[in-house]
Amino acid sequence: MERLLPSDPSRLGGYRLLGRLGAGGMGVVYVARGTAGELAAVKVIQPEFAQQTEFRARFRREADSARGVDSPWVVPVLGADTEGPAPWLATAFVPGPSLAEAVAECGPLPARVVRVLGKVLARALDAVHRAGLVHRDVKPGNVLLALDGPRLIDFGIARPTAAEETELTSDSMVVGTPGFLSPEQARALPVGPASDVFSLGCVLAYTATGRLPFGTGTADALLYRTVHDTPDLDGIEDAELRSLLARCLAKEPGARPQVAEIDAELVEDAPAGSIGWLPDPVVRMVADRSARMLALPGIDATEVPDEPAPPSPGRRRVLALAAGGTALLAAGGGAALWAALRDNDRTTPAGSATGRAWTIGVQADLSGPLKSAGAAQVRAARLAVEQFNSRKDKAFTLTLRVLDDRGEPVRGQAVARQLTADRDVFAVLGPTGYASAQSAVAVYESAGLPLISVSELSVSAVQSALLAKPKSYFRAAPLAAYSAYATVTALTAQGSRRPGLLVDRAGGITGMESVNVVHSSTHAAGIALYARVVPALAPDVSTVVADMLAHGVDGFYYTGTPERAVPLARALAARDFNGPRFLDTSSATPAFVSAAGPAGEGWQVLAPYIDPAAAAVRPFATAYRKRYGTAPGDWAAEAYDITRLLADRLTALAGSGASTSDGTGGSAPHRPTRAQVTGALAKSRFKGLVTTYTFDADHQLVTRQVQHYRLKDGRFAYVGPVGLSS
Repeated sequence: MERLLPSDPSRLGGYRLLGRLGAGGMGVVYVARGTAGELAAVKVIQPEFAQQTEFRARFRREADSARGVDSPWVVPVLGADTEGPAPWLATAFVPGPSLAEAVAECGPLPARVVRVLGKVLARALDAVHRAGLVHRDVKPGNVLLALDGPRLIDFGIARPTAAEETELTSDSMVVGTPGFLSPEQARALPVGPASDVFSLGCVLAYTATGRLPFGTGTADALLYRTVHDTPDLDGIEDAELRSLLARCLAKEPGARPQVAEIDAELVEDAPAGSIGWLPDPVVRMVADRSARMLALPGIDATEVPDEPAPPSPGRRRVLALAAGGTALLAAGGGAALWAALRDNDRTTPAGSATGRAWTIGVQADLSGPLKSAGAAQVRAARLAVEQFNSRKDKAFTLTLRVLDDRGEPVRGQAVARQLTADRDVFAVLGPTGYASAQSAVAVYESAGLPLISVSELSVSAVQSALLAKPKSYFRAAPLAAYSAYATVTALTAQGSRRPGLLVDRAGGITGMESVNVVHSSTHAAGIALYARVVPALAPDVSTVVADMLAHGVDGFYYTGTPERAVPLARALAARDFNGPRFLDTSSATPAFVSAAGPAGEGWQVLAPYIDPAAAAVRPFATAYRKRYGTAPGDWAAEAYDITRLLADRLTALAGSGASTSDGTGGSAPHRPTRAQVTGALAKSRFKGLVTTYTFDADHQLVTRQVQHYRLKDGRFAYVGPVGLSS
């Protein structure tokens, strides 16, 4: 939870706002206290959306839907104002982590836990269905783990089952979360209660295995596998549980059990105000998170309930695991708890001029598919921090906090929450790629913590997570779509009169973004582009080569994956094709070079990253090699520049305000707020080694160039920068 911003209201209705929890579907979610002392989560529509009829209608429907559900396992509505200038909805506050966070941090949960959880969620869904609703977004992120048991939340896209009810979302639209939605949702068909049963099966399978039952990847790939593939239930040893989940995940809605049947088949005692059925690491996580979330700032003592919360089964175990065994939760939170937690802040870094750390966070993929790029960025950032700290005139000592998100969406969100919760982190470098960014961006935005990525290049990471342009998310490299347009322009500059664009859907969302940009821009420029799109499940993309050549294509641009680019390169080489050939950045990797062999010679790429051996970044490369004994990798120079930019902005802000006492008779530099850091980045003009860093109104790097490489003698050799035409 973050403290309130100066622009936030202090009260809404009868609720006093205490802090920010995050971003909801249409605005900001606050934690608040009511007139009777009860805690609430208050969702508020942001002003720019409150005037839009469709958003207000959705918010009104969410409030009406939630009011009609009566279950101890569903978060109840406490109050709402759906008609005022700033519509809001208050629900009971659940001070615990989501199931998604628990699995991400603690791993798969035991079979008994899955059975208990399934029984509780089946009862919650039964209440939803009895109210005449279909939830339509049952996922681990919408299951919160509280000290007295789990809760189902978020009716933002729930809708009545009655056919005559007006629908805000049309049946031609896919709504829900890919990986947890049903086949009928994936096909944009009408849904009923059986759709929630399928989603429940996905949630329980994920809880038992730590894996999505239909794998990972792009949204369209997940939708396809949801409709056509069998679920992956490997690792679930409980035969009865596995059989039940298989029936829940049946493709046909009529073949799935009803929620009442699921409740009956899962023969476990439903928890009665307890989490004693959870394993110790999860109990500790719930207890610690509850302690932190109940540590509310700025609460008058008179507003804290005098009576301790009533004891519940398993409470002694919870208290023993929470906060080193101290009974912090017995008083239900308040100022004393806040002070106790504050005393446990990290120690002052050596040589720091103040009692608190000045920290830059790094969220990187260090063990997943982009681990090479992630490791290069971490090393470069560490080098920049070490060089800054070696300066005698520094106002403070920088520290670096690095967390590995493994390139996974769920883990990415959990890492983002850890970094935003660290009060000493001023800004974060990362994430490395799209998969983590799409889940993490909203967390950083809601916390107001500046996030700068040098290697996440898609538009969709922001569009899928946010309703408005980013407030604190910056991208310090050209978007993939820029490189795509520059590539088609380069094809024509190299003599192609009929360039061909081959989009392999296996390449994910950035490839499809490139299609949209290239189509519109080439049409406006009068370029006779011929485009083909190959499904992700097609066995060989080279099968379309004959068709493209028959249409007069004399230059190729492929977007996809390095493995699937290889047969294309071989097919063109077999036809002695000598026209210009380009790959997108994600395909131009050592894997392509190795597998393509001689057929890869002559292929080119326009990339957003500079060659670490280029003359412009030679001082950095020399220092990097001296520090680590190896040459820097792709994206390293950019990460080095951005870390230096952050240090520069923090230094400027440290000198812009009044100094404070450091507790030893000296003075400490002014500590800026996160909002001030964001503002300083937005206005920055920093001359780095790679480029001069300035950002536009959407916090996108203002740049006029990409970097040109050509495959020669078994390696992509750097040719030089290529300008982007207007």
